Amino acid sequence: MEVRKEMTLKNIPTKASQEYRNFPMVPRVVYGKGSFNTLGDILMSKRKHSEAPMIYLVDDVFENTDLLNRIPKIFCDQIILISAEDEPKTQQVDALVSMLKENYNELPSGIIGIGGGTLLDLAKAVAIMLTNKGGAAEYQGWDLVKKQPIYHVGIPTISGTGAEVSRTTVLMGPEKKLGINSDYTTFDQVLLDPDLTVGVPKEQWFYTGMDCFIHCVESLNGTFLNAFSKSYGEKSLELCKEVFLEDIDESESREKLMMASWHGGMSIAYSQVGVAHAMSYGLGYVLGVKHGIGNCLVFQFLEEFYPEGVVLFNNMLKKHKIVLPKGVCSNLTESEMDTMITVALGMEPLWENALGENWKSIITAQKLKAIYQKI
Repeated sequence: MEVRKEMTLKNIPTKASQEYRNFPMVPRVVYGKGSFNTLGDILMSKRKHSEAPMIYLVDDVFENTDLLNRIPKIFCDQIILISAEDEPKTQQVDALVSMLKENYNELPSGIIGIGGGTLLDLAKAVAIMLTNKGGAAEYQGWDLVKKQPIYHVGIPTISGTGAEVSRTTVLMGPEKKLGINSDYTTFDQVLLDPDLTVGVPKEQWFYTGMDCFIHCVESLNGTFLNAFSKSYGEKSLELCKEVFLEDIDESESREKLMMASWHGGMSIAYSQVGVAHAMSYGLGYVLGVKHGIGNCLVFQFLEEFYPEGVVLFNNMLKKHKIVLPKGVCSNLTESEMDTMITVALGMEPLWENALGENWKSIITAQKLKAIYQKI
């Protein structure tokens, strides 16, 4: 009897599938002042049953505030307050996943991140690791996630990171700072309520907003740029200029920066970021410098790569009377400097976007060291 072997076509990449990436987008988004009040209704249809909780990961800055009372917590739902002082870590993700698996007989119905980039990235990572074996560090890289995560929702309370719309969750691992970049990372639902960003401290507002501005500059000046990314990047840059260089009402500013963040995150979907982000990862890994301020510390010295962007950046610094820290890298050992450079150079897609396929002939360890020494 002849045995017929069937060909599994789905595992054979075609030339077209390799050239044209089929990226995910957030399928559902609610926008508007006060829209946080719709969260209960949104989540109700996603609840499996009373023993499968909704888990809320919330920035602990909201402890003892009215926001916690507004969270639709029913049945065995749990609110977990988390400090955003440190960058999110792979060990932190693994600990949260282990705790949830130990405390509940059922997988959660959903993970809801409420906060800035740190909380949003944690929510995405925990949702992924609840359904994928091993530790989070094993998935740092591109397209390593194989199983669908559980339902996850992003609710930003500060604008600029683009984490609410991106396909990555950036984590500090034992060997590197790198995102879990995958089609499974993107949120299933995002809720954009500008009222949630009221009261953000000025310097934090500025540094996080500059993350968005630098997203745009790096995307628009990158070799990966195309009409798709350009349309989002240009709109985001326009909004950033209004927010940080013009005198507009605070309420309008909050709304425009929230949309700048969204468009800035979308601008790198078919593109990438560049030099500042790559070098900021090095600062974050070795010194624990937070992402927003890390980008700023590097970007001020990148006239060679982004001359127009640096001029705008300096004008924004001056207008808002922001003074960047000095001497951040002054006490580094040679070993620490080498590690910082290694982490930065490891971000190959970022360098290729910034400088093209021959980036290794342009960027050297010595050049990076010279920039780091200025910071």
